[in-house]
Amino acid sequence: MKKILLIEDEANVVNLLKRGLEEEGYDISVAMDGVSGYEMAGNHTFDLMIIDIMLPGMNGIDICRKLRQQKVTTPILMLTALGSTENIVSGLDSGADDYLVKPFNFAELLARMRTLFRRNLDSDADFQQDKVLSLADLQLNLDTKAVTRAGGALQLTATEFRLLEYLLRNKGRVLSRMDILEYVWGVDFNMSTNVVDVYINYLRKKADKDFDPKLIHTVVGMGYVLKVA
Repeated sequence: MKKILLIEDEANVVNLLKRGLEEEGYDISVAMDGVSGYEMAGNHTFDLMIIDIMLPGMNGIDICRKLRQQKVTTPILMLTALGSTENIVSGLDSGADDYLVKPFNFAELLARMRTLFRRNLDSDADFQQDKVLSLADLQLNLDTKAVTRAGGALQLTATEFRLLEYLLRNKGRVLSRMDILEYVWGVDFNMSTNVVDVYINYLRKKADKDFDPKLIHTVVGMGYVLKVA
């Protein structure tokens, strides 16, 4: 039975999710404030954490960031009432794996949870295959999570790392925004979001802007490709 930590302060949401997830066969632990939720997340092992952004004591973004700093790799699904690109990016940049905007359909929550569980299994399989991915002087180590360019270390967020991993695994192939959304975030986001472009820009600033040759290229009307120009 998979263990889920739900950190949510709205009693009606807690009751609905706890009952629904238990009926689906999940073991649910609940914290209704940020501080106790953070303590539970750090002291116990879970298969998934569902964390609301707006919490008393400590907000969900800070919880997520602190857990990632402590090398907690448990998948995190963020709940938010704020659906703007800026808020989505803030949540993902803190280390969350996915997000849902309230109000949401329970069936969609279940689908996203299954995607995160499946992604974890895929990642475990990947580690048994290629430990180091590279192109030109860019290297990404799946085991140590280290990324270097021209011998120097690059500091990437968890989302930037996964984006670069996907580009490296498909070097020379043009990837559409939908391809990237489905792999990096595991779901079909609303096509009006520009979260892919935002993260490509982040990655270019850290891994491409000050180096030659340029490796991240835009293919107008199609998407992005990682290759030596």
